[in-house]
Amino acid sequence: MYSHSHFTHPIPKFLFLSISNPIRKVKTPASSNRKLKNQRSASYFIGDSIPNEEAQKRWGWRYEMKNQRYKGKDCASDWFPLVIVASFLLLFGLFFFLNFLHGAYSDDDEDKIVSNVECHYAQARIGECIFDLGDCAYIKGEGTQKHIGKILEFFKTTDGEEYFRVQWFYRAEDTVMKEAADFHDRKRLFYSTVMNDNPVDCIISKVIVAQIPPKIGLKSNSIPSSDFYFDMEYCVEYSTFRTLLTGKIHDLSLPSCTETVPTTATSTFLENMPNHGPHKAELALLDLYSGCGGMSTGLCLGAKLSCTNLVTRWALDSDKSACESLKLNHPEAQVRNEAAEDFLELVKEWQKLCKRFAVNIVERENKQRSMSQRVTRNSENSPSITRNSVDSPKVTGNSVDSPRVTRSNVNSPRVTRNSVNSPRDVDIPLGEYEVARIVDICYGDPNESGKRALNFKVHWKGYSTSEDSWEPIEGLRNCPERIKEFVRNGFKSKILPLPGDVDVICGGPPCQGISGYNRFRNVDSPLDDERNRQIVIFMDIVEFLKPKYVLMENVVDILKFDKASLGRYALSRLVHMKYQARFGIIAAGCYGLPQFRLRVFIWGADPSEKLPQFPLPTHEVIMRYWPPSEFERNTVAYDEDQPRELEKAIVLQDAISDLPAVTSHEARDEMPYEKPPETEFQRFIRSGKSEMTGSGFNGSSRVKVMLYDHRPKRLSEDDYIRVCQIPKRKGANFRDLPGVVVGADNVARRTEEQMLLPSGKPMIPDYALTFEQGKSRRPFARLWWDETMTTVVTFPSLHSMAVLHPEQDRVLTIRECARLQGFPDYYRFFGTVKERYCQVGNAVPIVVARALGYALGMAFQKLGNDEPLMTLPPKFSLSTNLQLAKSLFQGND
Repeated sequence: MYSHSHFTHPIPKFLFLSISNPIRKVKTPASSNRKLKNQRSASYFIGDSIPNEEAQKRWGWRYEMKNQRYKGKDCASDWFPLVIVASFLLLFGLFFFLNFLHGAYSDDDEDKIVSNVECHYAQARIGECIFDLGDCAYIKGEGTQKHIGKILEFFKTTDGEEYFRVQWFYRAEDTVMKEAADFHDRKRLFYSTVMNDNPVDCIISKVIVAQIPPKIGLKSNSIPSSDFYFDMEYCVEYSTFRTLLTGKIHDLSLPSCTETVPTTATSTFLENMPNHGPHKAELALLDLYSGCGGMSTGLCLGAKLSCTNLVTRWALDSDKSACESLKLNHPEAQVRNEAAEDFLELVKEWQKLCKRFAVNIVERENKQRSMSQRVTRNSENSPSITRNSVDSPKVTGNSVDSPRVTRSNVNSPRVTRNSVNSPRDVDIPLGEYEVARIVDICYGDPNESGKRALNFKVHWKGYSTSEDSWEPIEGLRNCPERIKEFVRNGFKSKILPLPGDVDVICGGPPCQGISGYNRFRNVDSPLDDERNRQIVIFMDIVEFLKPKYVLMENVVDILKFDKASLGRYALSRLVHMKYQARFGIIAAGCYGLPQFRLRVFIWGADPSEKLPQFPLPTHEVIMRYWPPSEFERNTVAYDEDQPRELEKAIVLQDAISDLPAVTSHEARDEMPYEKPPETEFQRFIRSGKSEMTGSGFNGSSRVKVMLYDHRPKRLSEDDYIRVCQIPKRKGANFRDLPGVVVGADNVARRTEEQMLLPSGKPMIPDYALTFEQGKSRRPFARLWWDETMTTVVTFPSLHSMAVLHPEQDRVLTIRECARLQGFPDYYRFFGTVKERYCQVGNAVPIVVARALGYALGMAFQKLGNDEPLMTLPPKFSLSTNLQLAKSLFQGND
């Protein structure tokens, strides 16, 4: 049904450089030779033409085109067919080559380069204004549109027509952002290398365009008082917004129309290989919407392969079991089980607390630190207290105010003076409780009181940790020393990130409102749907914490609905914050997984950093579907004519054939392997954590390892009977059950004599016959060894998708799904069977994140070139850290 193929672009990429460019040379009444002559009083060249020798030196490519044109005419006059063909091919090739170099190609005939140049000029008069080369100008567009460009050439043709060559600036709405850029500064432009030839009378008037250095958080009063300004370049390829390369503008033309604000940026010599010596200083990562940690785990593994020490320092998710899984595998991380919007408010309040208690405070001995600090606990009927500002307690370093305040938490476990845990020799007044220490902090409503506020988790003196309770900050206003101690310790250990602490933010904000599995999605205004608001929250967190790098992942559906408004919004927010950005569409199967899984990834980078590239595929892939046609060129793939060396596509047998046979009733969470790995993929996926990371591995034989999470969803008795009757062959599904007949219209129906199960229910369930009008082959379908999955989902529903094991009467296990997602076998999952399936299905595939992590590490070291795509080292996808380091070392020899 599906064939192995290269994931390629069908035609050379350079042919599309300007197709998405909305700026076009337009036909005007003055475009014809006759009307140009009639309007010479309004627009014409002035002064002598530029000497031919100088013109040839500055614009030699144009004169070369002219010479080729005349050579073609001379050959044609001899009527010699071979010469005609040769000249045509030469001219055709030169035409496209020059368009590639100058970004001038378009599918519009009007954008062709004018080749019959006679001479060049340095100045032109337009109305009452004199224009010089290098000036910027308003240029006529369609209707009342006025575009902005920089004049590169004035030249006259052999037909007497007067032209100028313009290099265009993009407005924000002219780029891929379109309507999603409506909140951008109207004066901000984007530099481009797109240029073309236009009649000189298209020029309207001069404008001043200032170049400023890009800077996150740049104040408006730092922008020069000019008509427009630009601080980065826009390239159509992979919708890239990036910092201008040093000297790039100077090389193109004279800078007379641009005021340049000095910048301290310096050019860096780019190497192509990482230095496999000691790792660089640690980079701290925050994983938002982390799930079980697939994205951050892969990024850290990949970065380490490039000799960059990226470490997950913070992570958060609203799914408690997913947080437990991440903590289980990353004990060094601060993992928070909370909503992203609460986390955003928390870090804002944490910054205020740190400024008050931790930053620039001189350490000093507080002689009265040991004095008792007590809190009065009222009854359940106590009136609620309105939360005050975090700054409301008037606290000094040696405050010894009375600790008696109202405790508002009425839902915490009841404690009394006579608690069995209370020490009998402690003299505590009735109704008062002593704060031993503060152990945690959150923003929200942990006590379900109906109020969202800043809360501290308090450990009470004389009571066990099970009696710890959440208390709002105003209830602890007379305990400043306990708060101060907690904040200062937390500040030192960085329990929460502050602006400047985070180097990388990654995450996949959920967009259930536009998911392909949601029948009730708002396709017209997806940002108005609360279920899609997490993209806004994600960008708000980025804006507050200001990391060096950002990586956002999401489903391709963000490019499908409401003219791709969600995808455009995400990119627009990054660019508005002055981040460099680009987005690509990646198929997981291209990096050595037996599933297709197409996803959108958006990079963001501080203007002073190198914008990470997207890694080119390492494997062939079994094609399933394509992204929306408008964004097809954002697919990370080789061009059709581009040389490549790809590994064969990974299929199901490569991934899971070595795993022990289990039944649908398997309940063990761990078991031994029964046989050695059979494929390169299996050897790689069985590698231990030390081998994967290259940390702490001494080369000695490992202790016997166990296989975790190799258990399936338990089937109901009825479904189990059905599954046992599905043949163990390729393509088998519910249509192979007894009691089904398929008509000439390819619709499955029950036979006249209905087959029943022991429960009395029909052998052929109604949902199988009604799913996709009875034409589907997916209910109760078996996967086969030479196939791949389209996408690993959050739960293996055999009623609507192919999830049955090829040779066993069950659905794929948690571990089998985890392998299809690239999780190493050492990675364990926490929670119920259903929760673990969900964690695996929601994760970013490890091997994809690993490839992106390598690209991130290279960018951090400013290695590689400035193209949007990069080539991964040989055998990258299935090599451990040690294996790759060894192969690169041998390659350098």
